[in-house]
Amino acid sequence: MTVKNMLAATAVFALGTLAAQAAESSVKNVVLVHGGFVDGSGWSQVYRGLRKDGYSVAVVQNPTTSLAADVAATKLAISQQSGTVILVGHSYGGAVITEAGTDPKVKGLVYIAAFAPDKGESVQTLIANPPPGAPVPPLLPPQNGFLFLDRAKFAGAFAADVPPADAAFMADSQVPWSVNALTGAVTEPAWRSKRSWYLVTTEDKMIPPPAQRQMAKRAGSTVVEAKGSHAIYVSQPRAVIKLIEQAAKDAA
Repeated sequence: MTVKNMLAATAVFALGTLAAQAAESSVKNVVLVHGGFVDGSGWSQVYRGLRKDGYSVAVVQNPTTSLAADVAATKLAISQQSGTVILVGHSYGGAVITEAGTDPKVKGLVYIAAFAPDKGESVQTLIANPPPGAPVPPLLPPQNGFLFLDRAKFAGAFAADVPPADAAFMADSQVPWSVNALTGAVTEPAWRSKRSWYLVTTEDKMIPPPAQRQMAKRAGSTVVEAKGSHAIYVSQPRAVIKLIEQAAKDAA
């Protein structure tokens, strides 16, 4: 073998070694956290796509009875992972990951059309003063301390780009969302110490896109925008998977 060939072979070996090290150091555990009115089953397509791509995925089933209870459920899921974690939250789940994400195993936060409260803020304080002209979510009056969306208006507000039959199922299978969860305040926002990514949904009728952009900017998030409803994790799972995988690579 000539010196030239030896140098070329060495370079190829070195590049291969670096690539292998990079692959080994990438975050391979993802924890998915749902928001209000829904449960973890909505993540099914995102779950399957991530698993197919080689990730270990856990789906949290929040009780949505209080922020503290949901944070505890999320931290339990984090503790069961064998390594570092990318923590993903949709909607109210963003408040949950903001509080739970201070866990040392969490390497990055991914917000999917989600609330990203600061210290002392809650979902209630974030929605208290909507921008002029913003759509109003069809919330019904609290029933025994729990909130629901008007079933007849659920699809248009929450899941406008979800197949009608699936949107109807989501409306009829709503999970009661406690007022205590709505008013639970964040004590230490993880985005102040952890990297974050944010998927803004430009057709959202639950969290106005300008509010999403403002929260993402304040958190210093890497922002991606997609034309989709609040339920983009159901209607466009590949867009969600793509951002999660970007976070997993970048966080490493």
